[in-house]
Amino acid sequence: QVQVEESGGGSVPAGGSLRLSCAISESLYSRYCLGWFRQAPGKGREGVASIERDGSTSYVGSMKGRFTISKDNAKNTLYLQMNSLKPEDTAIYYCAAGPRGTGYVLNPSRYNSWGQGTQVTVSS
Repeated sequence: QVQVEESGGGSVPAGGSLRLSCAISESLYSRYCLGWFRQAPGKGREGVASIERDGSTSYVGSMKGRFTISKDNAKNTLYLQMNSLKPEDTAIYYCAAGPRGTGYVLNPSRYNSWGQGTQVTVSS
C-alpha cells in the first residue's frame, strides 16, 4: 500500500521551475510535520523545507526565497514550488511525514514515513 508518493520531477535548464507534489495517505497526513528532503548521488540526505499542522514553515537557508512549501488539506497533498533552479539542486527529492519532536525540524531522523522519491535534474 502506497502511503507517500512524490511526483512532478523532471529535467529543466538552470533558472527554470518545477512543482513537486506528494500524495499522502489520510492517516499519515495528520502527522505533526511534513517535509521535503533531497539526496544527490554520493551524498547524504538533507532537509529542504517542512510545514507543520498549523502551517508554520521552515527552510534551509540556501533554498529560502527560491523554494516554497505548501499543502492542500482537502487533497492530503504536499507541494514544493521550486523557482530559479540551479545545477546544484539536482537530486532525488523525497517527501516525508513525522511525529512531533524536538530539535531541528529538518533532521531526516525525525521522520519515519518516506516516499520513494522523484528525480530533479537541472542543467546549465
